[in-house]
Amino acid sequence: MGGSHMDGGHMGGNVVGIGTDLVEVDRMRDLLSRRPRFVDRVFTTGERTYCEAAVDPSERFAVRFAAKEAVLKALGVGLGGADFSDIEVIRAESGKPDLRITGRAAALAEEQGIYRWLITMSHSESMAQAFVVALGDDRLA
Repeated sequence: MGGSHMDGGHMGGNVVGIGTDLVEVDRMRDLLSRRPRFVDRVFTTGERTYCEAAVDPSERFAVRFAAKEAVLKALGVGLGGADFSDIEVIRAESGKPDLRITGRAAALAEEQGIYRWLITMSHSESMAQAFVVALGDDRLA
């Protein structure tokens, strides 16, 4: 078996939940212009700093919003299940995205035995998509 074999034993956990979301960048751009306080309510300081460094931050905000929604779906809750600011997209030095989960979202994850998240994000000028996998301890299965 090669290193790319992706079953629970090799990944170090069982899949507890998955989530995906798709956001139209133009809708995010419109929302950002109409409701400037939206950014402060939904995104962490680190996310705002990263997104606002772009000439047009709409794509970066859209893909991070998609990631937050995908996490809520993986947790099995909908909008309002946790604060969006409890879910933060962070970046490793390599540029690889990761998640920092705090507050109510962290409590929900702990209740479900989730200890690790996998995330992938992609965006174009028009669409932003995120996909997350919530991994739980295989000893709890």
